[in-house]
Amino acid sequence: MHADGYDLVVLRLVYPFLKDRGRVLRSLGGRLRDGGALVVITPVARTTPEERRGIALDEDEIALLGSGWNSVRRLDADGMAFLILRGPCPVGTRAVEKSRPTAHALTGALAVVTDDAGRVLLGRSRRGVLELPGGKTRGPEGFAEAAVRELLEETGLVADPADAYVVTMLVDDSHGIPRLTAVVRVTAWSGTPANPERDKFVRWEFADLHALSRIGEVFLPAARALDAVWPGVVPGLPSVASYPLAADRPAVPGEPAEAVRLRREMADLVTAGGWAPSEPVREALRTVPRHRFAPEADLATAYDGGDRAVVTRRDETGVAISSVSAAWLQADMIESLRLRPGARVYEAGSGGYNAELIAHVAGPEGRVVTVDIDPWVVRRTRAFIAEAGSGRVTAVEADAALGAPAHLVPRGGFDGGMITYSCWDIAPAWREQLAEGGLLVLPLEMGGYSRAVAFERRGEVLHARRFTYCGFVRDQGRQARSAPVVPLLGGALTLRFDEGAAAGAEGVEEALRGPRHEVATGITMGAGTGVYFGSLQLYAATTLPGFCRLRADEDTEVVAVAEGHDAPAVLGDASLAYLVHLPARHGGRPEDREWVVHAFGPEGARLAELVAATVRAWDRHIRTADDDRHADPVLTVHPAGTPDHLLPAGDVLDKASSRLVFRWPGRGGHLPGSARRAADAVAAATAES
Repeated sequence: MHADGYDLVVLRLVYPFLKDRGRVLRSLGGRLRDGGALVVITPVARTTPEERRGIALDEDEIALLGSGWNSVRRLDADGMAFLILRGPCPVGTRAVEKSRPTAHALTGALAVVTDDAGRVLLGRSRRGVLELPGGKTRGPEGFAEAAVRELLEETGLVADPADAYVVTMLVDDSHGIPRLTAVVRVTAWSGTPANPERDKFVRWEFADLHALSRIGEVFLPAARALDAVWPGVVPGLPSVASYPLAADRPAVPGEPAEAVRLRREMADLVTAGGWAPSEPVREALRTVPRHRFAPEADLATAYDGGDRAVVTRRDETGVAISSVSAAWLQADMIESLRLRPGARVYEAGSGGYNAELIAHVAGPEGRVVTVDIDPWVVRRTRAFIAEAGSGRVTAVEADAALGAPAHLVPRGGFDGGMITYSCWDIAPAWREQLAEGGLLVLPLEMGGYSRAVAFERRGEVLHARRFTYCGFVRDQGRQARSAPVVPLLGGALTLRFDEGAAAGAEGVEEALRGPRHEVATGITMGAGTGVYFGSLQLYAATTLPGFCRLRADEDTEVVAVAEGHDAPAVLGDASLAYLVHLPARHGGRPEDREWVVHAFGPEGARLAELVAATVRAWDRHIRTADDDRHADPVLTVHPAGTPDHLLPAGDVLDKASSRLVFRWPGRGGHLPGSARRAADAVAAATAES
């Protein structure tokens, strides 16, 4: 099909023969250009001889056909209906109740059935809502048996109770009558969906999981059952008491051919970018079904091989707090672990997909323990690794900063550890539970800039091995830290202190109203080449005393920082200097940009020269001829409390649980962080815990 869509799609005398009609119409509607039309031509049942009514539609089906479209025009001629549909408008999913149940409707079972493409079976009832196969239990009948029986009676599909597992029990009420519903996952079945109970259902069809958020009204227990198997696919459900039962059940296969193709394309793209040099990681990318760990996303989104992360949970303000990270970054971090067959790995921050990638690389004898503080994330992870996992991942609900529960820590420690959220500090448990020589990779915040750093444990010290520019969701546990800020000029500007306390900003606001001092560094960069700028940010953040970041929350003529962006800055006595890149004034290409320092206040000139000297030192010692690369510092991480004389020479960044020592090319000598800076870091972290 054409990628740019169609102005007209015609279904002539084929609609009654379509399998999964609703899914097909939604898919075709998504292919229409603005103003395009979908035309369905079909015989009408009331004017079609009885022996040929199988090729015709009754009025209920015709009404269903037009649901979910802004404009439906119908013409009739010679026993045929001509339906012109325009403006597909998916209806938001809403869980609804049916009429008041009889007293016998206290207990029941719902069957969750998927086809070989991973789509779920739903029935459109005569009441106009979608339902799962299921109903009341009979006498002493077990829940699995009841689900299998109802599946046969309502859809004609045959399943063995041995292939049906009670996933959870849901307890709620309907119109004041208590209701106990068993969610039964059917892992194998045979037959073709039919509609034996035509008085109750219009039709049965398989629906894509990613479409369940915009599919119209769904019977409330069915919506909750779908959420029990795939948490998050039906948004906005009211809470319900749930009692999980099936701790161990077989994985359920099934995926469309398109998923296999897109997965290979994603793996090829990640490999071509140099992020997956080893065959085990490449094979994991080609094998582990990423879309099954983000079922609310369509396949194209799930298998985006670029920088896209799939957000799976947001807080009340809309900020992402859980996601499936970009595939290239997951591959790069797993490569950093240098895993061998049989490796035992700790993961902080769950979701399922990354853990299963690690498990695949570690092989049949490998094991992964993944820990998350969010109960919903852990429930979702457990559900997905049960549905599509290897059986070698264990999900635990706890604060990941405390490490794995003692009984899950291998003798001698984990071979590797991966933290999948931004960390302001390195938890002692991550080092303590790591085997000697083991590798730990985590997104570490340093001066407000995040890098995925791979560390090797040597005794009590972690030695950095490689750095990767990255971005992750924030920590939610005991190590979570909100950086202190100081608003300026009525909130138009903000000073952000990512290390230590917000101190020394007195008089800065008044300085900003005075004259500006400017120093051009003479250091230029080509337009659009911002990759290596990250090394300048980190270099400045770890070497400049009084470092902070200046953010523009509004456009203002006072500073040359764009709204919504920030700039590296340093504070002095009632003074401030910050770094920006502006069009180069002399020589070079017209598109080149030059690093320029702007400063305010009585110490502005001194601060400007200090920042400019830092940029020139970076250009001389850190920057390389290839602007996509740069020299990384030698970084070691020592336990908090390590005395200065036991630290190697370098620039020291103190945090609550650790002391980071950076040794940059061209910088010698021992430059420890001040006692006040260390105390500020500890005090700030303690106050927020």
